[in-house]
Amino acid sequence: MNFRHVTGGLGLLCAARGGWLLLQEPEPWRIAVWLGGSVVVHDGFVAPLVFAVAALAAAAGLRLRGVPRAALIVAGSLTAIALPPLLRPGPVANPTVLPLDYLRNWLLAMAAVALFAVAHAALRALARRAGHRA
Repeated sequence: MNFRHVTGGLGLLCAARGGWLLLQEPEPWRIAVWLGGSVVVHDGFVAPLVFAVAALAAAAGLRLRGVPRAALIVAGSLTAIALPPLLRPGPVANPTVLPLDYLRNWLLAMAAVALFAVAHAALRALARRAGHRA
């Protein structure tokens, strides 16, 4: 048995456990709707947005491989995770439920992803330049 079979089996066990826990919930349909909504958000918003950015970059002659592609994937994933508190309808009855400034924190996370991607590209360019000089 190889690594792929072992990890696939573990994944199936985790999915079965999650399904069992879902059935133990008093209102499992609410979780199922939330999970379905996350698929709709990903497939209907995040994936097309990432694809559009990649298509625009390709049309501009930029190659999105490696770190730039990873940065887009991380930014899309963080956005999908941050959407519920970002799109909340306004003040909540209990102010401790969503106590943070989620828009600011999401913007900081996006800036950190961009900063790491730019820093990686700059370090690679410096390393290439140093390699040509030697």
